[in-house]
Amino acid sequence: MRDVAIIGVGCTEFGELWDRSFRDIFVEAGVAAIEDSNLQGGKIDALYVGNMSGGRFIEQEHIGSLIADYSGLAGFHVPSTRVEAACASGGLALRQGIIAVASGYHDIVIAGGAEKMTDVDVETTTDALAAAADREWEGVMGATFPGLYAMIARLHMHKYGTTSEQLASVAVKNHHHGTMNPKAQFQNEISIDAVLNSVMVADPLHVFDCSPISDGAAAVVLAPAEIAKKFTDTPIYIKASAQASGTLSLHDRPDITTIDATVAAANRAYKMAKVTPKDIDFAEVHDCFTIAEICAIEDMGFVKKGEGGKATMDGMTAIGGKIPINTSGGLKACGHPVGATGVKQAVEMVLQLRGEAGKRQIDGAEIGLTHNVGGSGGTAVIHIFGR
Repeated sequence: MRDVAIIGVGCTEFGELWDRSFRDIFVEAGVAAIEDSNLQGGKIDALYVGNMSGGRFIEQEHIGSLIADYSGLAGFHVPSTRVEAACASGGLALRQGIIAVASGYHDIVIAGGAEKMTDVDVETTTDALAAAADREWEGVMGATFPGLYAMIARLHMHKYGTTSEQLASVAVKNHHHGTMNPKAQFQNEISIDAVLNSVMVADPLHVFDCSPISDGAAAVVLAPAEIAKKFTDTPIYIKASAQASGTLSLHDRPDITTIDATVAAANRAYKMAKVTPKDIDFAEVHDCFTIAEICAIEDMGFVKKGEGGKATMDGMTAIGGKIPINTSGGLKACGHPVGATGVKQAVEMVLQLRGEAGKRQIDGAEIGLTHNVGGSGGTAVIHIFGR
C-alpha cells in the first residue's frame, strides 16, 4: 500500500446559496482544488463524490455522472462514483479516494462532497434527514434527529451532571471560531444566554444547539506521497483512514452516550497512525448538535467520559486551548451541507497544517484529526493528517 497526500483543496461558502445550483457549487469547489494542486483535468484518474440525498433535495440521482459531466471530465471518460453514508458521505468519499490511491489502482483522485438542501421546504428536508436513522423503528414513530440527540443529551446530563450551560458553551465556542472563517454560514458571536433563550427544539436542545440547513461543496485532490511534491511544496499526508459501523437505531446500543462506531474507528486510526489522543494537536468533529461534540471528544479519548462539557466550558477546546476543536466553526457555525461536511473538515486540516488558516490559525499544529458521523452513529469515519 502506498502513502497518500493531499495536494490541493477547494471549498465554497456554506449557507443558503439561492443563486447557485448543485452542479454550480461542486464545480466551484472542484475547480478550486484542481487549481490549488497545479493540475489539469486530463490528469485526473477518478472522482468520488459524497452526497446524501440528491434525489430528495434536488430530484437528481446519478450524481456521479452529473458531476463528471459538469466538471468537464466526461470528455476524458473519468470514472465518477457517488458515495452515500448519510451525514458521513463526505468523509467516506475521502476514504474511498484514499483507498484507490493507496492501492495503486489510481494515481490522481478528486474526493469531494456536495449538498443543496435549501431548495425544498423544511418539512421535506427534515424527512430526508430522518432517513439516516432507522425509518421503521425511529422515523415512523416520530423520532427526528433533534429528538434522538436530545435523548443522548438528557442521559448524559443524568449520568455525568452535564448542564445546559455546558452544552451551550459548545455553540458559543464554535460561533467564535466561525467569525474567523470567511466560508462559514454564521460569522457572528453568540452568548450562552442567547443559546438558552432560543427556541426549544427537543428538550434539552435549543435551536442554537443544532447545526443549520446548508448548501455547500468541498473537494480535495489526492496523489501518491512519493510524487506529491511535483505538484505542491506543502503536501499534507494522510496518516490514517478508518471507518466503523454501529447500530442504526439508538435502542440497540448498550449506552447511547457513547458512539461505539466512533470509539472503534478512532482506535483503528490511532493504531494505523501510531499515535495516541495526546498526539493530536487539533480536530474537526461532527457537532451536528452540541451534545454530539461533547460525546465525540470523550469517545476519541481527548477527555475522560463525562468531562466533555466541563472541558469545553473551561476553554480547553477553543483556539489557544489544549486541543482546539472545530476551528472552522464546525457544523454548528460553518454549516452542515451533509454530503460536503466530511470533505470540508479535510480542507480545514490542510489549511491549518499549511499555516494558511488566517485569523484562526493554530500555532505549531503538526497532527490533525477529522471525525464524520452518519446518522446518530451508524457510521463513523476518522482520518488523521500530518505535514
